[in-house]
Amino acid sequence: MKITHIQFSMSSAGSAAFRLHTAFLAHGIDSSILSLLPPGIADQKIMGLRKRNKIAADFDQRLQAVLIRKHIKPDKGLFSYPILGNDISKHPLVANSDVIYVHWVLHGFLNLKNFEQLVSLGKPVIFFLHDMWSITGGCHHSFECEKYTTACIKCPMFDKETTIDWAASEFQKKKSFYSKSKNIFFITPSTWLQGCTQKSALTRDKPIFYIPNILDRTIFKPFAKQIAKQILNIDPDETVIAFGAMALNNPYKGWEYLKSALEILKSSFELVKISALIFGSNHNQQIANTIPFKTKFMGYLKDEYISALVYNAADVFVAPSLADNLPFTVLESLACGTPVTAFRTGGIPDMVIHKKNGYLADYKDAKDLAEGIKFCINEQLSGYLAEQFNSDEIIKKHKELINEVTL
Repeated sequence: MKITHIQFSMSSAGSAAFRLHTAFLAHGIDSSILSLLPPGIADQKIMGLRKRNKIAADFDQRLQAVLIRKHIKPDKGLFSYPILGNDISKHPLVANSDVIYVHWVLHGFLNLKNFEQLVSLGKPVIFFLHDMWSITGGCHHSFECEKYTTACIKCPMFDKETTIDWAASEFQKKKSFYSKSKNIFFITPSTWLQGCTQKSALTRDKPIFYIPNILDRTIFKPFAKQIAKQILNIDPDETVIAFGAMALNNPYKGWEYLKSALEILKSSFELVKISALIFGSNHNQQIANTIPFKTKFMGYLKDEYISALVYNAADVFVAPSLADNLPFTVLESLACGTPVTAFRTGGIPDMVIHKKNGYLADYKDAKDLAEGIKFCINEQLSGYLAEQFNSDEIIKKHKELINEVTL
């Protein structure tokens, strides 16, 4: 049984596809990856497309910017309406596969016609949802909007009425494609997204499977905290609050609530030695100026072993996301034994058990977020992952799914 994963790139969101691919190989499943961008590693099982495909994708992005994205309200997040796309149905990895996993393939990589070309091959095509785009008229997160449960008419993401109702148009194209395609299936890694997929007017009648993201537990595991701090040149007596660096205007990441929570913590918490350990960005003076504690920037962590070291050096990890599916940062922190404080949103409650391995704060409540950080520190909570995140159990579910769709 040959599996091909299709993914935009090997970095960022592409790590989900790569981790699943690696786990498949480790469990004896013949797996390959086809990526729009060059993989950056020498591996016969991972192939990138030609430069001309990347040029087409870049041009598609410029088209979307001119026609569509200039009308999107900046606080509403990302909206994608793929126009040009790339036909990959004849690529050897696709042609020789028995089952196709479609991961995150936007930013000009594939469009709906390309999906139809894949489905027309007659192979099972499994869409692994990493956000809401596949079940909406184009938004990647709908926030409070539920128009995806009907038809996405007059999308609230747009700042004014445009000549074309882009969301309604894309919604109808997806509906037409999904309704006539009998060999497509959907995986959601969180129960939250599973519920959204079951509610969507596009997918409520389609086969939907809940299978969490997979994590290499030989890398992300508990390590002596004091030693981890010493390795990173952090005073072992300091209480370390870790979080990922974020664009200050990113509508998904909740920076303003984290900033307020840290200010509340500074004025109400008696611990003297607190430091902020920040990864995902080199030193950012704008971020540093808004944090009332000593800061240490770790930069973008490409190496998973360094990432595990950072999580182990932290006493609590904070994830103030306002819209998220099943963020790897939360999975990784808990696997390393570090508790997580986060808002009760998206797929995060699948991982964080309130006051057991972390703290679920009320949505958009900075005061409660600060309370959660204090609780994790005062109670000296340890992070851990529930049984459904066991790697063997996750692979078992994929095998069962593959067997089911290939009968």
